[in-house]
Amino acid sequence: QVQLVESGGGLVQAGGSLRLSCAASGRTFSRYSTGWFRQAPEKEREFVAAIKWPYNTIRYADSVKGRFTISRDNAKNTVVYLQMNSLQSEDTAVYYCAADDSNRLSALESAYNYWGQGTAVTVSS
Repeated sequence: QVQLVESGGGLVQAGGSLRLSCAASGRTFSRYSTGWFRQAPEKEREFVAAIKWPYNTIRYADSVKGRFTISRDNAKNTVVYLQMNSLQSEDTAVYYCAADDSNRLSALESAYNYWGQGTAVTVSS
């Protein structure tokens, strides 16, 4: 069993930065793919980024490429980050961390079997 806890959300001005953290319990978490998704008000949840064990292969949604960076804490192996730069009002959403124990680096919600509760990000223009 894996439990995920997100942190780092908040209010930021357009053009600013935030770093989200996803802390996991469970000793096999380091061998899972971890994804970040977001859900804006009145919109469907959408894929943002994912990272895959063991070589930290990464994929991003087109909307965040060049602005967001996903990474894994190599020392702890139980924390995954999402560095968000050049934030825009369209990035306002609740951000969720998710883990896939089949390690597929998927952009599909259905591939992930563990989810956190989310952390809210608000970008003011």
